[in-house]
Amino acid sequence: MSKAKTGRNSAFADEGFSATIERLVVEVQSLYLADRIPWVVGYSGGKDSTATLQLVWMALEALPVEQRTKQVHVISTDTLVENPVVSSWVAHSLELINRNAVAKGLPIEAHKLTPQISDTFWVNLIGRGYPAPRPKFRWCTERLKIKPSNEFIRRMVRTHGEAILVLGTRKAESSGRAARMNSLESHRVRDQLSPNSNLPNSLVYSPVENWSNDDVWLFLMQRPNPWGYNNKDLLTMYQGASSDGECPLVVDTSTPSCGDSRFGCWTCTLVDKDKSMSAMIQNDDEKEWMRPLLDIRNDLDKTDDRDRRDFRRMNGTVQLFHDEPIHGPYLQQWREAWLRKLLEAQSYIRQEGPDNVSDIELITQAELEEIRRIWVVEKHEFEDTLPGIYEEAVGSPYPGKPMDDHLPLGAEDVRLLREIVGEDSGSLHFEMVRELLDIEQRHRAMSRRAGLFDALQGALRKGFYDDREDALERALTHSRVKKKAQDKDNAELENLIDFETGLIRLTPIESTRET
Repeated sequence: MSKAKTGRNSAFADEGFSATIERLVVEVQSLYLADRIPWVVGYSGGKDSTATLQLVWMALEALPVEQRTKQVHVISTDTLVENPVVSSWVAHSLELINRNAVAKGLPIEAHKLTPQISDTFWVNLIGRGYPAPRPKFRWCTERLKIKPSNEFIRRMVRTHGEAILVLGTRKAESSGRAARMNSLESHRVRDQLSPNSNLPNSLVYSPVENWSNDDVWLFLMQRPNPWGYNNKDLLTMYQGASSDGECPLVVDTSTPSCGDSRFGCWTCTLVDKDKSMSAMIQNDDEKEWMRPLLDIRNDLDKTDDRDRRDFRRMNGTVQLFHDEPIHGPYLQQWREAWLRKLLEAQSYIRQEGPDNVSDIELITQAELEEIRRIWVVEKHEFEDTLPGIYEEAVGSPYPGKPMDDHLPLGAEDVRLLREIVGEDSGSLHFEMVRELLDIEQRHRAMSRRAGLFDALQGALRKGFYDDREDALERALTHSRVKKKAQDKDNAELENLIDFETGLIRLTPIESTRET
């Protein structure tokens, strides 16, 4: 038995540390050699995924070269808003994995996955105006983490018919995780391989499923990292991100951690407080450069942000809950404010941070281009403010291409339009006129202007209100009329609703070219 101490609940208690590791290595080898199905190892850079990959690496390295015929893909999902310290750690680790796998003749290849541009955090929050994620509106996890990995796995399945996922999930993480894993175990069709409840034709292998938290750290401290990283540095990073310096944190956002602390997205508002980033700043003066990120995250985490959001939903409708409007996306001024703060933080960190973050990219150029397109094309905000915000925050000209073809009015014309509309009616009328002008501009060059009247009517329905109070009153009237309609069968009810709420119907004429 190994000299390393093992507790009563340790997976090493019965056989001892060394014997347990040797048995697991043989188990991994046996499963690897059993078929031609490719393996996909999930790697987040945290302790559990590191321990899992180490076991796989040790098992393959112990096999004769002629038996290392099946490819093992290591995938790591970068959400583009990861904690910068962890992101740098993982990126360097992936480089070492690829370099040393080639040097040692191992069929292991690491891949860094990222979400599609349309799915990134800032494109949705700053571009489309999605409010910061909340437990009841957790729009981020699916887009940032699940879709990139699932798309990679589906490609493997399409190419090879099946895939085996090797994950660092453990039953000791939570009672819910244990229940799910036990349930899937009961449906196993092969030893140690559970079905994947989300992806067909894929099986899951969890070699450390019965390990405790202490087991993981014992293994990482007793067995050196085979691709050249120092596991003691990993422990130091975990300790530095803990308020008490001891409680280990996890990188996988689906996994709970002690003290509700966690690594993951620095923008995360699904936890009450980003304890890991706060602890990093508190425990290490050299991490003070991260404070602007913490400030942005805390500002996003405002409990009641209705004053920052449109009282209308994304499609322009007014929906009620207990006679109060359900607020929609962030207002234009707040989307612009978030972008300015983000770019200012990026500039500050590049100037004041250490050398390893001198080229940090909090938001990519591709994201900026997509945000600009959404603002100008989809939201009809043809003032095109993004280049100016960039230049003010960064101190250099915006590197993107001009969008003159999409701008029906110049800057001076926009100023005059605001002046003509006036401030008494707020921004609603300006937004409506702006959208009507933009719609007409876009349809002007079309040989057939199909859809013009629908688009114009949509703009009118969104913006004809005098103000928020007028919109709320009309929505309440609409709700009362609909309740009456439930008890009547009247062909005129539709017109009644339009009359009582003041909505406008446009009737298209045969030719729209003269409009």
